[in-house]
Amino acid sequence: MKITLIAISKTTEKYLQDGIAIYENRLQHYCKFQRVEIPDLKNSKNLSFDQQKQKEADLILAKISNTDFVVLLDENGKEFNSLQFSKEISKWQNQSITHVVFIIGGPYGFDQSVYDRANLKISLSKLTFSHQMVRLFFVEQLYRAYSILKGEPYHHQ
Repeated sequence: MKITLIAISKTTEKYLQDGIAIYENRLQHYCKFQRVEIPDLKNSKNLSFDQQKQKEADLILAKISNTDFVVLLDENGKEFNSLQFSKEISKWQNQSITHVVFIIGGPYGFDQSVYDRANLKISLSKLTFSHQMVRLFFVEQLYRAYSILKGEPYHHQ
């Protein structure tokens, strides 16, 4: 299964870049993983929040095909613990889903068109984190899910 993480804006903090790189490297043993960063919008200060979300939506939707299984990382999404998340990934594999696209939106969330395209919304926590930190948390949880599926000792229950 191929997994893509689409995120608005670049990861600028070195410690986050380093952490993300560690888990992305580990993920290569389990799946085809790629991260796509969509650059910040130019002149976003001249746009309303809704206009900004719409422009980001156009850029996001251009990166997704009709056959992709789309999962939004959204504060109002379904919450999973690590074991449940690994079972969800296993379920997708058993359903022969070939490409799962996870999306981290911009600071104002998603435009309705992105919600309409999504197959699922998940929340990593009820807490609010910076969009850059969410990338690290997500790739670590994805690695953890695969290590659980493989019966490896990374996750302790």
